[in-house]
Amino acid sequence: MNNIEENLARVRSNIDAAARRSGRNPAEVKLIGVTKTIDVERIRTLLSLGVNSLGENKPQELAEKYAALGNGPEWHLIGHLQTNKVRLIIDKAAMIHSVDSLRLAGEINRRAAAVGRVMDILVELNIAAEPSKHGIPPDKTLSFVEEISELENLRIRGLMCVAPNVDEPEKNRIFFAKMREIFIDIKNKCVHNIDMLDLSMGMTNDYEIAVEEGATIARIGTGIFGSRV
Repeated sequence: MNNIEENLARVRSNIDAAARRSGRNPAEVKLIGVTKTIDVERIRTLLSLGVNSLGENKPQELAEKYAALGNGPEWHLIGHLQTNKVRLIIDKAAMIHSVDSLRLAGEINRRAAAVGRVMDILVELNIAAEPSKHGIPPDKTLSFVEEISELENLRIRGLMCVAPNVDEPEKNRIFFAKMREIFIDIKNKCVHNIDMLDLSMGMTNDYEIAVEEGATIARIGTGIFGSRV
């Protein structure tokens, strides 16, 4: 079995070092443990080590683990979300990272209103224009966030991306830098109901580069739990 404690210590150390290299306070970076396909006992081990923010790719899996672990952890839906699955997590997720269409934003807003809450969301960008990836085109981001800012039961907290799967992490720096540039541009617009606080980018292969370029949320699964079978 992979040593979760040792892996976590390494990840935390790397995040701290990357933040300091870019003149940032490491406390500005939230670590989300990605628990996709991970069993509940190993998740409990991670929780016992002080990681309280968990990321799930699939709504059904988030709902099942919520049933087992409750609302003690802070649950994040980080994968693609279909409108017909919003109902599964609307009362469970603290944040939805993958809002990428007006239709999805509208459904989240409707479901959030029905349960009497305001849902924190991130807008997902297809920062490298990959045909296989979901997300808003970078040049459409401002108009998109301005439109969904009118939805009263959403609170726009920032942006998210899934960078290309590359053999050399440094190749993704250009995309993370572009994300930060768009993030700052929108933040400076001071649009109503847009509170640009979070930049969710960086996974096991490239999170150090992402943190150097301004990530406030790093989503790490394999780096903590080891390779999935």
